[in-house]
Amino acid sequence: MVNTTIQVTKQTRDHLAELAEERGLSIGQLVDALATAEPTAAQRAEQVAAARAHAREVIGIDVSDEEFAALDVLGNLHRIAAEKVLGMPDRGAA
Repeated sequence: MVNTTIQVTKQTRDHLAELAEERGLSIGQLVDALATAEPTAAQRAEQVAAARAHAREVIGIDVSDEEFAALDVLGNLHRIAAEKVLGMPDRGAA
């Protein structure tokens, strides 16, 4: 059984109450909205996998997870696409 009793400081409770009031919500509704807006690690991993699959489908080239993990994703996509295009047979040579 999950313990649903949450201990927060008075300062935190007051802050949440003020935020909730500004939004016309109860503290519980605000906490629900905040929890819904923040994905878990597993949800983030699913989102990343879906985004990578979509990118592969849209750009029409196979991009490895390692290439996606690089910091300069856009630059890497440009480089990978250029390499793929340069490796294609010349269409005008038919």
